Amino acid sequence: MATQDSGYYDYTIVAPEMPAMFDGMKLAAVATVLYVIVRCLNLKSPTAAPDITYQDTPLNRFLLKSCPILTKEYIPPLLWGKSGHLQTALYGKMGRVSCPHPIGLRKYLPMQDGATATFDLFEPMGDHRTGDDVTMVICPGIGNHSEKHYIRTFVGHSQKEGYRCAVLNHLGALPNIELTSPRMFTYGCTWEFASMVGYIKKMFPHTHLIVVGFSLGGNIVCKFLGENRTNQERVLCCVSVCQGYSALRAQETFLQWDQCRRFYNFLMADNMKKIILSHRGSLFGSATKMEDADLSRLYTATSLMQIDETIMRKFHGHNSLKEYYEKESCVHYIHNVDVPLLLVNSADDPLVHGSLLTIPRTLAEKKQNVIFALTLHGGHLGFFEGAVLVPQPLTWMDKVIVGYANAMCQWEKQKPPCQKSGNLNTPCPEEKAA
Repeated sequence: MATQDSGYYDYTIVAPEMPAMFDGMKLAAVATVLYVIVRCLNLKSPTAAPDITYQDTPLNRFLLKSCPILTKEYIPPLLWGKSGHLQTALYGKMGRVSCPHPIGLRKYLPMQDGATATFDLFEPMGDHRTGDDVTMVICPGIGNHSEKHYIRTFVGHSQKEGYRCAVLNHLGALPNIELTSPRMFTYGCTWEFASMVGYIKKMFPHTHLIVVGFSLGGNIVCKFLGENRTNQERVLCCVSVCQGYSALRAQETFLQWDQCRRFYNFLMADNMKKIILSHRGSLFGSATKMEDADLSRLYTATSLMQIDETIMRKFHGHNSLKEYYEKESCVHYIHNVDVPLLLVNSADDPLVHGSLLTIPRTLAEKKQNVIFALTLHGGHLGFFEGAVLVPQPLTWMDKVIVGYANAMCQWEKQKPPCQKSGNLNTPCPEEKAA
């Protein structure tokens, strides 16, 4: 309480209360920051094993037993790994930690329409554990190629396990390779991937194939296998990671702001614009399907849907955006895939809305050859592992794909010759007798 003495007031009595008030404000501020950090980093979220959907068959039991990482707890880095946004951002910005530099040969394949497909071929660093010749045929994500860090990390790991790797470079994605026709990669065009697979089958007539697709590449490989049963010949299995299955259903979710999906849409659209504009001379002109008005609309596009409507659908003559998405989505073909199929997604993937995951889950419930693995964390193509802060060089995703492939190779090795993947149409002796 203030007192008056000799004409002035003495406030010394209340002074000790001021630091206590400021300390309270500091504590409140710290608590608020900690709360935001905990919420944003999702630190309270538990770690768990992937949620596995499959039918109880001898093959699926063997695969889950021989690839135990699928049923064990996935532990992301403690401080940031439970945030799907940070997992995705780290994959997108840095790719991987301590990325290897595998050395391969670039192959050029002329296409019927004048385009030139390219892929990089990497030989194994040793014998495969089964003694067989096995090739990973790999389709990267949107606008990606063999020089991306996550692809190089996976290729390096696969080479050490005895796999040859063939990595498709999406048409137009490599900055130093010019287009030879007025066309570039699209959401579901399988022509370049089919050309690469055909080359591998011809050059290595005794090799088995492991088909791998990341994100958009997952859509392409599943569509490729489902388009024609002959595409599945000599294929041991297929692994798809972080794809969305249906572009038509995904387009609606990409315009929503939850999980910042609209922002990611803008970033991917901006990247696509840069790729398209880098080939402006080949894609626009009097001899192409594109007009000057299309170029003007491209400059103002802020979403993938606007770019697909203005540019991408016209490469294959689709009359509407809906027709383009319908024809190029694997959801209409994936049920025709009969080889063992592992579909991997993450529940906190900011690019793939949870409603799209009913597609792989329903497929796994209906088809014996399908296993659907849904992790709690991992983001979009992140799946980093680590103790606290620094992630490990190899991700959970890299280990799962190679582990599943190893298990499939072991299963194939123990089968009778008449049942092996290269003899799909050859009956066993007991079947002939019957």
